[in-house]
Amino acid sequence: MGPHRLLYQALCKAGDKLVYPILPAFAKPAWNHAAGPKTVFFWAPTIKWALVGAGLADLARPADKLSVYQNSALFATGAIWTRYCLVITPVNYYLSSVNFFVMCTGLAQLCRIAHYRYQNPDWETKEIMETH
Repeated sequence: MGPHRLLYQALCKAGDKLVYPILPAFAKPAWNHAAGPKTVFFWAPTIKWALVGAGLADLARPADKLSVYQNSALFATGAIWTRYCLVITPVNYYLSSVNFFVMCTGLAQLCRIAHYRYQNPDWETKEIMETH
């Protein structure tokens, strides 16, 4: 058994002794849930919220500086994984929600890009002039 596994088990035991007793009754089932905070099914989506944060931060960037490919990938993967999270066992609503918001941020940025390109029909020549 590797040291990372021992550390993980020690942290879970400490959480069971320190956190579980002070949880309100409605939160106790979530603590031991198959997609609860003692599993990757909880921590992976928690970290994935950084993608949503980055997408929201991109709202401050000019639309002509946004990547169609990047935002298409965010939109598509968000849509695919939102659906997948609802058909796997255990159903993971937390992961589904973060993927839904990844999809929404990708779609919002794609709409901004489309609006910019519609309003600026000469966007391609501007882009070429800026790169040379």
